[in-house]
Amino acid sequence: MNSTPPQITKAVIPAAGMGTRFLPLTKATPKEMLPVVDKPAIQYVVEEAVAAGMSDILMVTGRNKRPLEDHFDRNYELEEALQRRGDQDKLNSVCASTELADIHYVRQRDPKGLGHAVLCAAPHVGREPFAVLLADDLIDPRDPLLARMAEVRARLGGSVVALMEVDPDAIHLYGCAAVEQSSAGGDGVRITDLVEKPEPGTAPSNLAIIGRYLLDPEIFEVLRNTSPGRGGEIQLTDALRALVCAGRPVHGVVFSGRRYDTGDRAEYLRATVRLACEREDLGPDFLSWLREFVHTEALAPV
Repeated sequence: MNSTPPQITKAVIPAAGMGTRFLPLTKATPKEMLPVVDKPAIQYVVEEAVAAGMSDILMVTGRNKRPLEDHFDRNYELEEALQRRGDQDKLNSVCASTELADIHYVRQRDPKGLGHAVLCAAPHVGREPFAVLLADDLIDPRDPLLARMAEVRARLGGSVVALMEVDPDAIHLYGCAAVEQSSAGGDGVRITDLVEKPEPGTAPSNLAIIGRYLLDPEIFEVLRNTSPGRGGEIQLTDALRALVCAGRPVHGVVFSGRRYDTGDRAEYLRATVRLACEREDLGPDFLSWLREFVHTEALAPV
């Protein structure tokens, strides 16, 4: 009888990308620090990892990413100023990010792709299973995707990848999985093949890989032997495909919950509006203004 896989306590967040889709803003500001209402996108991702029991976080960063470290560090002058004013609410919000988890940093010196960024985490992760969370994808805390992925892994072992159905016309923008039903049942599937950004009309399904992975440490050795693929980069998708081809277990969880893509400008704006509307302190007034704006301006004749 197979033993239960160990609980995952380490998470890797690749955050070395240049954010070219948000230029000129990201010339000097990390895309991960873009505000979603009043918190940077990266904080939502860290909070998700912590909620899933992952207290040891490694961020893989690059040049111009120092603000990430500053955000999760103490700011004594600001804290003291808020303390003197008696502004406990703001003080709590400032301190929240510093107390979330044990956060470490390593720099990806060369932009060689997601697979290479994950490989940079090998010395920190060691021989433990770990999670990878992409900072562009925000998963609503009301839809605990990582918990469901952990359930599938506990039952079936191996690595687990998050999948989501997308419009077939858009699948070429994603990594894509071919799957079959597995004993995980429900939203759990067994992955039989993977391809990174398939050419239009060649995708094996409309199941796109979204930015959540639970990985066995054997992925590091595979990544060391993975040649550059799509875009001349070392692709994590290619390494996972190598595991599948070697007969190693790789499963998927088909997610149908709330996901916000902050890596796309239009989706980023939609995410901000949705989350602002749901806030108790902002939602009622903002939603009232939004209705009036749509009625009087957006729908007004030109």
